[in-house]
Amino acid sequence: MTQNTFAEFKLRQKEMWSSFAPVATFTTVPASDFVDFSGIKSGDSVLDVGTGTGVVAITAARAGAKVTALDLTPELLEHARKNASIASLHEITWIEGDAENMPFPDATFDVVVSQFGHMFAPRPSVVISEMRRVLKPHGRIAFATWPPEHFTGQMFNLVGRHSPPPPLGSSPPSEWGTPSIISQRLGNKFGQPFFARMTMQVPALSLSHFRLYMENSVGPLQKMIASFADYPDKLKAIRHEFDSLVEPYYHRNQVHQEYILTRATAI
Repeated sequence: MTQNTFAEFKLRQKEMWSSFAPVATFTTVPASDFVDFSGIKSGDSVLDVGTGTGVVAITAARAGAKVTALDLTPELLEHARKNASIASLHEITWIEGDAENMPFPDATFDVVVSQFGHMFAPRPSVVISEMRRVLKPHGRIAFATWPPEHFTGQMFNLVGRHSPPPPLGSSPPSEWGTPSIISQRLGNKFGQPFFARMTMQVPALSLSHFRLYMENSVGPLQKMIASFADYPDKLKAIRHEFDSLVEPYYHRNQVHQEYILTRATAI
């Protein structure tokens, strides 16, 4: 598989995630839990990979860290800059860039983190090598990912079944939610990982309200739905499958989405 094939894939990713900003409403509380879990403290140099609208980067900066934030999508970085300005946090460095080819020297950061971001890089071995490369000796890595057996992991698997295949050599993002796979991917670059599980709540007046919100803000789902615009029966079946997946997680006007946290120290 050529580098051009992955470059074309990433161009599509850059465009498809441009509508993601509304999700920040619901990732803000998990961002605080994640920063605590990561052990970020005042004075740490921190890299936030796949920063999106900057909820983790801004939370870490409020804790006193010196933060650099990287994302592939310029529209999301524009939202992040506005969020930082509102919070009067003007020292965060925002950089458009690729998690598989980070524009930083070796051993730059004390902590490298990613909340639901690095998991969309197509090649796990490449992104882990890059995250380790930019860490200082004995630095920490931490990330939040979606377990494949719960709703969000199942949703991405649904999208994958009805979307064009990624380049040969890619791995689905849901694999990043399995501890045994995570441990294997960290390999001999890191010590024994520590895992924790938490839950994100998304308010929704009905299953249909939640589905419409997701269709309008989660890029891969949005693209899949658009691809079936001329096939109403198929689209109806896919939406029914989506509702069936989310129904067990919907109660008291909230969708409860379990996620996994991972932390490890570089060797």
